[in-house]
Order: sequence, then C-alpha cells, then structure tokens
Amino acid sequence: MSTQADVKSIDTLAFMKAAFASFAHETGQAVSECEIQGQRAVDWICVDQAGYWKAECRRMADLVNKAVKDLEHCRTFKKVGDNQPSCVEEKKALDKAKQKLARAEQKAEAVRRWTPVVQQQFRETCVRLVRFREVIDVDCPKAMAQLERMLKALDAYRSVASPTGDDAGGSASAGPSMARQVEESKPSAPPAAPPADGGASS
Repeated sequence: MSTQADVKSIDTLAFMKAAFASFAHETGQAVSECEIQGQRAVDWICVDQAGYWKAECRRMADLVNKAVKDLEHCRTFKKVGDNQPSCVEEKKALDKAKQKLARAEQKAEAVRRWTPVVQQQFRETCVRLVRFREVIDVDCPKAMAQLERMLKALDAYRSVASPTGDDAGGSASAGPSMARQVEESKPSAPPAAPPADGGASS
C-alpha cells in the first residue's frame, strides 16, 4: 500500500472547511426557525383556537337562549284571540342561532380531538431536530477540526526543504560539465621554439 498522499489542491481543503462552517451556521438558524414556527402553530391550535371556539360556544348558546325567549314572547304577547301568530322572523332567528351554535361546537370538538395529535407530532419532530442539531453542533466541528489538522500538516510538509539526496545527485551530475569548463578556460601551451641556425643541416 502506498503511504504517499495524493493531494491535488490544498485550497480545496480550505474551501471544504469554510463550507462546513457555513452549513453549520445556516442550518442551525433554520432548525431554530423550524422549532419557533412549529411551537407557534401548536400554540395557535391548542391554545388560541381552543379558547376562541370555547368562547364562541358560550356566545352562540346565549344567542339561542335569546332567540328562544324572543319566540316565546312573540307567541305570548302577539296572540290575538284564538289566532296564533306566525312569528316567522323569530323562528328564522332561532334556526340561525342553532346553526351557529352547532358549527361552534363542531369546531371546538375538532380542536379537542386534534390537540393531542398535534402535540405528539410536534414532540416527535423536536426529537428529530435534536438529533439533527447534534450533527450541526458535534459532527461539523469535528470535521472542521480534522480539516484544520490536515491543512496544518500539509502546510508544514510544503515548507520543508527538498531531500538532500536530490541535491547530491544534482551536484554529481554537474561535476563533469564543470570540469570541462575549467579545462577549456586554461591557456593553451606555447608552440615549441624553432631550432637554432647552427644546428640546421646543410
């Protein structure tokens, strides 16, 4: 197995570290926003709507009671002899009040029925968000720390001088060339002197 690192670009590791930091920051904000908005929705259903429709039931019940009294008053005081008054308007008002009361009771019952379901679903969602937050708060910093160690190690490796064996080899290979240059730079020996006249043959 090769023990050499095959690093193409140190800048890529720095980019990955910055990307992890950005991911952790933005995702943490998104998780917090989900928790806040989810809690608002639960409160709106389980608190606001529950209180609203409970009050509406009371208000509609009061309208029904009033409509009943108005109808009785019409039948009692508007009777002429043996003629029974029609009290059409009072009957319509009573029917309308009963319909509104029935609708308010249906809404209140729906809120009561869905409240435990909504609360349970929100609790389960919060559990999942807690697990995901562990990735953001624990795993991302670990990955960033690992990348930082890698970057420091690579920077230290890059700053180290090249091995001495390469320098020696380079010096040895340059030896003959340097010797040739020195020899070529030496002045050539002067030519031999001609023999004297007395020694010339006739």
